[in-house]
Amino acid sequence: MTVAGMLSAISIVLSVTPLGYIPLGIANATTMHIPTIIGAILEGPYVGVFIGLIFGISSFIRQNTPLFADPVIAIIPRVMIGIVSYYAYKYTKNSGIAAAAGTLTNTIGVLGLAVLHGYLSLAVAIGVAVKNGIFEIIVAVILTTIVVRSVKKMNIL
Repeated sequence: MTVAGMLSAISIVLSVTPLGYIPLGIANATTMHIPTIIGAILEGPYVGVFIGLIFGISSFIRQNTPLFADPVIAIIPRVMIGIVSYYAYKYTKNSGIAAAAGTLTNTIGVLGLAVLHGYLSLAVAIGVAVKNGIFEIIVAVILTTIVVRSVKKMNIL
């Protein structure tokens, strides 16, 4: 429960600082998914879902485009990050793979729903996915691997 509280607090701090949403032109790259992934790996899918919900609600509250004013787009993919990351880690025991899977869940979920709901064309969504998604995957894999290895090495869980 301590880890869930700590990662929830980190998510809230990220959501109100420039560290959580990094502007890259047409869209923001995010680091907000990383606490969700770490929570799912270390504490399970329920913690991952809860932290993902914080991420989703924060993007809905601070939305600056009609895309994120849609709660389906702002919240559902973020909740799914925790579930996908947990099961990716459970079956591979590899935090990097879990981080990549969680990041892809966010990117594909948000952009896929944006296309389905008519907010973006497929071409724009693919451009955003390539531009932001690669950066987000690299950062998530590096940070998640470092944090998960460190926590497990310290035997605090």
